[in-house]
Amino acid sequence: MIEKSPLLHRVFALGIWLKGLDGVLEMIGGVLLLMTSPSTLNRLVVALTQHELGEDPHDWLATTLRQTAAQLSLSTQLFGSIYLIFHGLLKLLIVAGLWRGYRWAYPLAIIALSLLIAYQTFRLSYHFSAWLLALTLFDSVMVGLTWREYRQSRI
Repeated sequence: MIEKSPLLHRVFALGIWLKGLDGVLEMIGGVLLLMTSPSTLNRLVVALTQHELGEDPHDWLATTLRQTAAQLSLSTQLFGSIYLIFHGLLKLLIVAGLWRGYRWAYPLAIIALSLLIAYQTFRLSYHFSAWLLALTLFDSVMVGLTWREYRQSRI
């Protein structure tokens, strides 16, 4: 039998809220990407990175963003838009199901997060990123908390 812990439940609720917020932001980003022309997006990236490249002309992030924006094709932009919108909708569906306590949402969340963790771990094996590592650890904690909440909901 699992011991009830109000603190762990609050951490779970906060994590679910953050995932929901992330889903909304992904959908907004996808819609904005869909509505923006590649040339406008390129000009925006140039404007946003200009100051940083003025200080450090070899800044990896700024130069990578500029190169990506300059080479962005319409089909890649469309794929990115659809991906962000779909991914955001999926997150919102899972979050809504978890908030309402639907039993199907727990395994779906665990499976989706586990697949994401596997992909993120694969990416980390090729190129280390502290941000991606932190995100992977957060998702791992969320899998554990979701499993715990799922088992408690069966009691």
